[in-house]
Amino acid sequence: MAKDLVCGMEVDEDEADAQGLVSEYEGEEYFFCSPGCKQAFEQNPGAYVKAQ
Repeated sequence: MAKDLVCGMEVDEDEADAQGLVSEYEGEEYFFCSPGCKQAFEQNPGAYVKAQ
């Protein structure tokens, strides 16, 4: 399980990948629970990565 950096939910990596809810930033993959969380991350990924 991965943690959605936007909302903090636990996310199944395989399910997120199947739904296109994965984003790459600085060579790392990040998984999201919803399109809204993915979009928020992609607008300012550095803020979420630094906050973890």
